[in-house]
Amino acid sequence: MQQINRLKPFFENITFDRDDNTMVVNFGPQHPSAHGQLRLVLELQGEEITKAYPDVGYLHRGMEKMGENMIYNEFLPTTDRMDYIAATSNNYGYALAVEKLIGVEAPRRAEVIRTMLLEINRIISHLFWLATHALDVGAMSVFLYAFREREYAMDLMEDYCGARLTHSAVRIGGVPLDLPNDFIYNMEKFMVILTEQLEVYEGLLNKNRIWRMRLENVGVMSPEMCAQWGVSGIALRGSGVKWDLRREMPYGLYPELDFDVPTSDKCDSYGRYLCTMQEMRESMKILKQLVPMYKESDTQLMANSPEYISCTKEEMMTQNYSLMQHFVLVTQGMRPPVGEIYVATESPKGELGFYINSDGSPYPYKLKLRAPSFWHTGLLQDLLPGHQLADVVTIIGNLNIVFGEIDR
Repeated sequence: MQQINRLKPFFENITFDRDDNTMVVNFGPQHPSAHGQLRLVLELQGEEITKAYPDVGYLHRGMEKMGENMIYNEFLPTTDRMDYIAATSNNYGYALAVEKLIGVEAPRRAEVIRTMLLEINRIISHLFWLATHALDVGAMSVFLYAFREREYAMDLMEDYCGARLTHSAVRIGGVPLDLPNDFIYNMEKFMVILTEQLEVYEGLLNKNRIWRMRLENVGVMSPEMCAQWGVSGIALRGSGVKWDLRREMPYGLYPELDFDVPTSDKCDSYGRYLCTMQEMRESMKILKQLVPMYKESDTQLMANSPEYISCTKEEMMTQNYSLMQHFVLVTQGMRPPVGEIYVATESPKGELGFYINSDGSPYPYKLKLRAPSFWHTGLLQDLLPGHQLADVVTIIGNLNIVFGEIDR
C-alpha cells in the first residue's frame, strides 16, 4: 500500500492504488493504438472496464487563438494541421465560412475542382482508417493493400497541388490552379483499380470470423446515445440515422449530384465498417458525375470581388490599381463586414464546423472550430464501460478519431 503523501497519484478523484479488487490503468498517451496523444484512465474489474475517463490536451497548439491573430488568408494553411488525414476538408470548410461571411461565391469550375478534391480526400481518409483499424485488430494484409491504393490517391493530390498530406489546395474565393492535363485520366484509372480492390478487402474481412468476432456487438451505440453526445458522420449513420450534411444542409455542388447515404441498423463497429466501405463507392460515383461538369465549365478559377479577393495575374501586370489592391490584401488582409457565421460541412469524420465573428477588422474577433473527433472522444466514457480491455483498441480505431482536430 502506497504511503499517503503530497505526490500520491491522483486524477479526477481516482486514486490509483485500490483497497478493493478494481485496478486503474493508463491507456496511453504513449500507445501505438491510441491514434495520437490520447490518455484513457480505465478502471478495471478483472478484464472488464467499469469506468473510463478520456484525458486530452497533449497536442494542444491554440489554433483558434492563432486564427484570431492572423489575417483570414494567413490562417488557411493552419487548418491543414487539424485533421491532417483529410486536410482539404478543413481548408474547404474554413474557406466556405469566410466566403459566406463576405458574400462571395466561387466560380463553377472552382466548385467542381473543390468537390473532386474533397471526395478524393474522403477516399484517402477512409483507406487510412481501414488500414490502421485492420492492423489494430490484427489484419496485416489489409493494412498493406489499403496503403497501396491510398498512395495512388495521394499521387493525384500531389499532381494537383504538390503536397501529399497538408494540401492547402483551396483558396478563399476559389482554387489556385486548374487541373493538370492528365488528372482526369489518372483519376478514372484509379477508380477502376479501387473498385476492384474494395472487393478484395471485403473478401478478406466480411466473412473473416476473427474480424467479425472483434467487431460485432462491440461499441454498440444507440441513436439516443448518439444524439446525447453530438455524434455525426459515419459513427451516426452506423447507428441507423440517415444524416449527411451534404444532403441535409447541402453546400457547393452537392445538391446537383446523385449519391446515396449508406446507413446500418447494426449500431456496432461492424456496421460502421460496412458504411465506410460503401461510402467509398459513393465517393467514386460522385467523381464520375463531376468529370462532364468540369469539361462543360468556364475556365474562371477565382471569384471576381476586388474588395476581398486578389485579381488575376494578368490584371496585376497591366493595371496599376489592381496591383495596389493586391498589395493591400496580402499585407493588411481583407475586411469582412461586421457579423457572424457558422458553416458546417461533412468531413470524413463527421460534422466539421467553423464559427467566425467579425468586427470589421482584418482579424476574426472570435474563431471557434467544431471538430467531430472531440465529441467522439468524449463518448468513450459512456461507450467503454462493460467492454473488455481488448475491445478498447477496436472501439478507438473504429470511431476514427484524429487528435490534430481534438486538441487544436
